[in-house]
Amino acid sequence: MALTPISTDDALAVAAPRPGADYRPALALLATLFFMWGFITVINNTLLPHLKSVFELNYLQTTLIESTWFVGYLVASIPAAKLIERIGYQKALSVGLAVMTAGSLGMILAAALPSYGVTLASLFTVSCGIALLQVAANPYVAVIGPPNTAEARLTLVQAFNTTGDVLAIVFGRYLILARTTAGTSAEGTQLTHAQRMADAQATQLPYLIVAIVLLVLTVVIARAKLPALGAATRRAAAEERKHLSLWRHRNLVLGCVAIFLYVLAEIGVGNLFINFASQKDVANITHEEAAFYLTFVWGGMMVGRFAGAWIMRYFAPEKVLAIFALGALVSALAATFVSGPAAMYALIFVGLFHSIMFPTIFALAIRGLGPLTEEGSGLLIMSIAGGALVFIQGQIADVFGLQWAFIVTAICELYVLYYAIWGARVPVAFTQQPTG
Repeated sequence: MALTPISTDDALAVAAPRPGADYRPALALLATLFFMWGFITVINNTLLPHLKSVFELNYLQTTLIESTWFVGYLVASIPAAKLIERIGYQKALSVGLAVMTAGSLGMILAAALPSYGVTLASLFTVSCGIALLQVAANPYVAVIGPPNTAEARLTLVQAFNTTGDVLAIVFGRYLILARTTAGTSAEGTQLTHAQRMADAQATQLPYLIVAIVLLVLTVVIARAKLPALGAATRRAAAEERKHLSLWRHRNLVLGCVAIFLYVLAEIGVGNLFINFASQKDVANITHEEAAFYLTFVWGGMMVGRFAGAWIMRYFAPEKVLAIFALGALVSALAATFVSGPAAMYALIFVGLFHSIMFPTIFALAIRGLGPLTEEGSGLLIMSIAGGALVFIQGQIADVFGLQWAFIVTAICELYVLYYAIWGARVPVAFTQQPTG
């Protein structure tokens, strides 16, 4: 079956590539940004079990750290859209990288003190910078090339995002967990105050490396020659805007909910995996060993995105999304109700099925928006704040056991399946080409 194209109206609205124009260098440069924010986000998967030991936190307190991270998306997304309108996409990308650099330097200070409060503030700062990058880069990639391959193109660059995820686990495993007492001890081992303070210092070198790389990228992006977006991605004129409403676009409104719940599912799997696999009734391994298996969660996402970018050139993205959502639902239920190593492997498969979800939902949600693309993208990125609700899984884990926390994941997958089958349909009014 042929790929379902973005509407004709969209094709007219976005700036079509000039004959002979080559956007591949720009896409390659943008792929490095996707790689970097994926890398920094997934460092949290090894950082959270580390902080749980250093500050002696329960699961609720640990997941609240990640909630603080995603509040950054909620706070920064709409201001980010306004900033892009004011200074343009390229300068906004540079500002986002600079903010991330500042937050990474703050993490070095937090480790030196060590301070739980400074850690939260620094992670919040990094997440605000990533939110700005997300608001700018996702719609940029979606409209920079031919409109009928937007989903495939966005899935492809998101594959580089997941490549960063995989390398972040390796990075965190060897530079954080392998260098700490808690990381190389069995789950539940009691550490002395001196051991915990020594462990706290392990994050200084990783975040110094991250800060340097971000600083270099800031300079590169600022000096790069990126093609300008077309008029369709700018805010509509005030008079025209009076007759346009984001809320008339069902695919966008329901897509925001889909992004919200998908991110909650993804973050819950990534952040709880190490502690989950370390449980005696699951795989009974150390945190460092569990980090090795976590690479397969993000590795599955990476492989799935590269494969998905190819598959969606031949099959409708809604159908591909539905199949992947069904696979994720079954895997999440298995992780919840199966015991032993099989539960861990089921959770690994959730990563594979998550692979195409974010870029596909995003591209489907902005179909038909035309001059409202920028505002719609801001709402979708703001919906990433769904990850802040991961504390619900932390609460369930504290009360009922960690394995039951993944019933939340299953519920999220069920909604994504609904969105793929029905919610992603663009209203007829926005798919018909205007005449006259």
